[in-house]
Amino acid sequence: MPAAFIGHGSPMNALEENRYTTAWQAFGRSVPRPKAILVVSAHWYINATAVTAMPRPRTIHDFYGFPRELFEVQYPAPGLPELVDEVSEAVKPTWVGADADSWGIDHGSWSVLRHAFPLADIPVVQLSINADKDLDHHFDLGTKLAALRAGGVLVLGSGNVVHNLGGVDPSRPDSGFDWAQRFDESAKDVLLHDPAAVTRLQGHRDYRTAAPTPDHFIPLLYLAGLAAASGGGTEVLVDGYAYGALSMTAYTLGAVCPGADEGTGPAAGLPDGVPADATNT
Repeated sequence: MPAAFIGHGSPMNALEENRYTTAWQAFGRSVPRPKAILVVSAHWYINATAVTAMPRPRTIHDFYGFPRELFEVQYPAPGLPELVDEVSEAVKPTWVGADADSWGIDHGSWSVLRHAFPLADIPVVQLSINADKDLDHHFDLGTKLAALRAGGVLVLGSGNVVHNLGGVDPSRPDSGFDWAQRFDESAKDVLLHDPAAVTRLQGHRDYRTAAPTPDHFIPLLYLAGLAAASGGGTEVLVDGYAYGALSMTAYTLGAVCPGADEGTGPAAGLPDGVPADATNT
């Protein structure tokens, strides 16, 4: 089963048609039907490693300052509680908790999935990001999830390679600051040619500016781990920048997505948690 990392950007991408959402749609059309989709979302960043285990996960609207239409979006995909055991077996000896009621499907997941898999008929399970663990730990978990790919599970990381909300500039809707471009290009070189070196990016001169908190960067490590386990590199699905301080770059592993980077226009709306009247800081 193919795998991917998606730069999800603004929650408004859930409602819009632009070249990023067009690429996500192309990815969804390109893959065989998964048994389930396991999402590592930047927005489930907690002090534990857990997997959602409810049969009907709720749609979580974990943002503010956006139109009511966005809060009305539902993604009623089923869960797959038994996938907890498969994840636990794959990542041993890491302990994995089963979350039966506290989480669900957050916007890091559904803003992408409603484009890639609009019927919401494939089970969706989320794997939390353990905030207590270092980058090497997350990369290692990514390599171990290769067993799930072999069993028909699509592993999807959702975050942003560059994600600095404090640097957001609404006057630059589709461009990136120099530091954002430098870091994104360095990450691209690693993902395409040497995924096993991905954790070295924390030594990059722009890392702390590009990822002042690691939550949106860490999902990339899971795809890099899968790529390293397969002995190959990834491919760029689509790339670009939003509001100076976000990278929208997305990568795939083992997928062929003809015409993925078609369409025009920047990502819509403002990033996660930035009200419409926000100004650059």
